[in-house]
Amino acid sequence: MQAKCLFPNTHLIVGVCSDALTHKLKGFTVLNEDERYDTVSHCRYVDEVIRDAPWTLTPDFLDKHRIDFVAHDDIPYCSDGSDDVYKHVKEAGMFAPTQRTEGISTSDIITRIVRDYDVYVRRNLQKGYTAKELNVSFINEKKYHLQNHVDKVRQKVRNVEEKSKEFVQRVEEKSIDLIQKWEEKSREFIGNFLQLFGPDGALEPESQTTKHAAKHQDAEKMLLLPGRLPTSSHRTRRRHRAPNQPARTHSLTEAHRLNKRSKF
Repeated sequence: MQAKCLFPNTHLIVGVCSDALTHKLKGFTVLNEDERYDTVSHCRYVDEVIRDAPWTLTPDFLDKHRIDFVAHDDIPYCSDGSDDVYKHVKEAGMFAPTQRTEGISTSDIITRIVRDYDVYVRRNLQKGYTAKELNVSFINEKKYHLQNHVDKVRQKVRNVEEKSKEFVQRVEEKSIDLIQKWEEKSREFIGNFLQLFGPDGALEPESQTTKHAAKHQDAEKMLLLPGRLPTSSHRTRRRHRAPNQPARTHSLTEAHRLNKRSKF
């Protein structure tokens, strides 16, 4: 993008070296030359890709492709017995310096892969790649499988711990709610007790009066039961006898008739 934006109406040409030249002068590549060609051609800032580009840009190559400026970072690039392969381009005034993007370079990417080699091998084994495809020995394969199994067990333990914490938290919340409700009920019970018995534990006068009235009503109900003497509201005729007069006896039939008359 920096090279594309150096000048207005820039036609950006990117040269990609072959695998043979790159392996000889720089080292082994992660992507082969065809993959690198396609990767560069799909960049939206690139207008043209030159396959099998030379390692050092000669004046004839620059004239052939009508190149006006060469864009690269300003750090001297030592290679192929030269202190800087872009020295003659800089001297000709055709060099356009750009800035490196930190962490985006072939060496940095390879360093990250080598550093986390075990992680990537275990990842690919889990995805179904064979040890032969990954160039892993039999012993290392078993070691990686064991590490994957241990990681799964650890993850299960973490999940159980998280669920246990959530359960304990819910129990604590419910316990707090129950305690609050119990305190409210306790205060309500104590208030009702004090209202009924008073601070000294004795019944209030109003309560005693109510209890006496209830006993009086029970007594009246007992008097109204069948077979008992009628109350004063029922009029009956009674005979008075003199103090020395003997009591008058009646026959069973007459007593039954008198008793029947008194009920009505």
